[in-house]
Amino acid sequence: MYKHLLNVCLFINLLIFPCAGFTQNLEPSQFEALQGPNWVREGVIYSIFTRNFSSEGDFQGITNKLEALKNLGITTIWLLPIHPIGQKMKKGSIGSPYCIQDYYAFYPSYGNKEDFQRLVNRAHQLGLKVIIDMVANHTSWDSVLMNNPDFYKHDIQGNIIPPIPDWHDVAALEYNNPDVRTYMINMIKYWLTEFNLDGFRFDAAGMVPLDFWQQMRKELHEINPNILLLGEGDNPQALAKAFDLDYSWDFERALNNIIQNGAPATSSLQSVLALEQSKFPKNALHLRFSDNHDKKRAITRYGEKASLAVSALIFTFEGVPLIYNGMEVGDTTESTDPALFEKAPIQWHNNVIRPEFKAFYQHMIALRKKHHSLRDGELVWLKNSDNSRIVTYLRKSNDEEFFIAINLSNRPFEGNVENGANNNYTDVTTPLNGESASSGSVNFPSISLKPWEYRILYRNRNQG
Repeated sequence: MYKHLLNVCLFINLLIFPCAGFTQNLEPSQFEALQGPNWVREGVIYSIFTRNFSSEGDFQGITNKLEALKNLGITTIWLLPIHPIGQKMKKGSIGSPYCIQDYYAFYPSYGNKEDFQRLVNRAHQLGLKVIIDMVANHTSWDSVLMNNPDFYKHDIQGNIIPPIPDWHDVAALEYNNPDVRTYMINMIKYWLTEFNLDGFRFDAAGMVPLDFWQQMRKELHEINPNILLLGEGDNPQALAKAFDLDYSWDFERALNNIIQNGAPATSSLQSVLALEQSKFPKNALHLRFSDNHDKKRAITRYGEKASLAVSALIFTFEGVPLIYNGMEVGDTTESTDPALFEKAPIQWHNNVIRPEFKAFYQHMIALRKKHHSLRDGELVWLKNSDNSRIVTYLRKSNDEEFFIAINLSNRPFEGNVENGANNNYTDVTTPLNGESASSGSVNFPSISLKPWEYRILYRNRNQG
């Protein structure tokens, strides 16, 4: 949430905590990233906005669809905030789920403690992990914590203030007050222990002091070290000291620039990886996405075919893929402001109109699950005769290898790819609409692709 502040927050954290775990002369890239549980790196995260996920708009509506998510191949579900929404100075007719009134309670229309526990238990029965959103940076103006005004930041006149003026529906918490830290950690521990959750996604993490997150990680791991701690932010130090996974905002911005502005495809993505490798701890793990609750739908920004081409990139790239609820049916219902503050249900009947979306995601998730080289294999870029539009690369390990070619443009391509690939591949591109996997051709070094077309080829390296 609030991605435009992440660079500011990173700068502030670096000023306040310049040596948080590092010596004066060493950069985060010279350290190893924190290693979360294996199920994080190996999985696919699915984000759910309870209000809009089902016609019921409640926990039972999610519970009813858990088997469908399991069949899709999802491994982890992440629920946007499930707490009561503040009404004082709210945005829209309902308000933002990130405007928390009471951290220990449930949003009434979602259900109660028993309904939520039933959801978590059923998910665990199906082998799914469950994480929930935690908003530690701010509360609503009618929060139960307002009984403690010293929990909040004040201006020079003594008035409680929002984190930034535009966020007029929320009030900023003051982490210089040790009582705030104690309250927040105890509250998060309550949700972990009471409901046997598998982790948390922390909203606007870069706006909360890094040393708080370090202490929180320590205390949560004393309860359960096998949890996921996902921080919304891109602070290199945070991946060395607090979080297992963060947001790859640079990657998402590069995708937008490529698809919408015609930026050079290969060099843009190479620059993102080079920046990550130079800035972040070694083996740092990033969440890869085109859609989330802060973004307009990729299908509306890019178009149908382009959105699938981008997802083909995400599922064959380094990092952990994110699916925002409804992507698997090509839903075009708006997801960000102002829809975040209203009731805007997913149009599940789009599955009839766009059946290729579900087939695509099922296939890509299964492919990634089956082949470790797509999760943690080496990424090797291959030059082609039009790197400005076409990306070509290998994902490989000692025993297997994938060749991936994606046309990130609305024009057809016929050209060549450099040596490094061979013809001993099997085409495993997702069949769409009952068609063959691709109408293009690959006969190395020659390759042809339709607009927005992608090819995924596989070979067992032990068999030549």
